[in-house]
Amino acid sequence: MLSVTSVNVNGIRAAAKKGFSPWLAGSDADVVCLQEVRAEEGQIPQEVREPEGWHTVFAPAAAKGRAGVALYTRREPERVQVGFGSAEFDGSGRYLEADLPGVTVASLYLPSGEAGTEKQDEKYRFMGEFLTYLKELKARAAADGREVVVCGDWNICHQEADLKNWKTNRKNAGFLPEEREWLGQVYEGAGYVDVVRSLHPETEGPYSWWSYRGRAFDNDAGWRIDLQVATPGLAAKAVKAFVERAETHPERWSDHAPVTVVYELGV
Repeated sequence: MLSVTSVNVNGIRAAAKKGFSPWLAGSDADVVCLQEVRAEEGQIPQEVREPEGWHTVFAPAAAKGRAGVALYTRREPERVQVGFGSAEFDGSGRYLEADLPGVTVASLYLPSGEAGTEKQDEKYRFMGEFLTYLKELKARAAADGREVVVCGDWNICHQEADLKNWKTNRKNAGFLPEEREWLGQVYEGAGYVDVVRSLHPETEGPYSWWSYRGRAFDNDAGWRIDLQVATPGLAAKAVKAFVERAETHPERWSDHAPVTVVYELGV
């Protein structure tokens, strides 16, 4: 079994004060992928930076207090790579991958964008470069007899079932036609699989992010933007996928919830 969890922590130092450490201590995951860490290693409390039983790797952003991704693994990685060969984005704390036996696991924090602004242009540039890399990664892994799973905050909903209020968000970043088409290219063109959707094909959601504004969490008015995107061989071994949604609003330690997939590698 390989259990992989992905969660945007919305600032690891803040999450640590709200319950991240007890959650991690109670997790059965073999790998935990974090996004939006928003801290350099030296700023992170030791019990969070080097928790017992875990090997940790951090890729902070050059811009202080921004982005940042991390990987927590039970086994020591065979290889670690920060970035995906992009002159513009490799220092932005948005991509980190590690090789474990037979599987490459990556943590991704794709830019959120903002329709009609430079932020959206930046998002499109990232998407263009990253799709090319995903194709190369899949080909390289296949040649090495490996599988791949890219976990993280993809900041795009692919289908109407992926967000509660899709009708009012058709012109907003995260559900723009160009973004949805690009995610389709990741699946149909590059040949990856949206693992959670493959296990829950008829489900509304399951959502993984709820705004802190209003009563979005209480009303389950969420977005499914935290994904595990895998090569077909690994996706076929997924036996369970679930979102660890907090019971109540005060129990949340991030505006995102952890997304976990269990892969039965012996299948």
